[in-house]
Amino acid sequence: MADTIRCDVGDWVEIEYVLLTAEDRAAGIPEDTAAQPLRAWVKGFALSPAMIGDEVSVETMSGRVVRGHLSETEPGYSHTFGTPPAEIVSIGRDLRARISAYRPKGGE
Repeated sequence: MADTIRCDVGDWVEIEYVLLTAEDRAAGIPEDTAAQPLRAWVKGFALSPAMIGDEVSVETMSGRVVRGHLSETEPGYSHTFGTPPAEIVSIGRDLRARISAYRPKGGE
């Protein structure tokens, strides 16, 4: 989390909100999962000043307005798709080499 505990209008922030309460969760999901609310985290630009934990609306990059509790200021991105399989690591380099070596028939 960033060092700041508050945001101003226009700051890049992350909010958290509950999509489904535990009572509204689908039947058939694992018991420990069903006991928890389904939460969402959304990044956007704060539409009002707020402190961590306060309710605030944000405007997302796509223009949606979403309301939730301020969870982070100046959030980054930490997602990963994991380690690439060895079979695909060199595909980009190999493909570029093939394209640069390609000569169409007929000398064009």
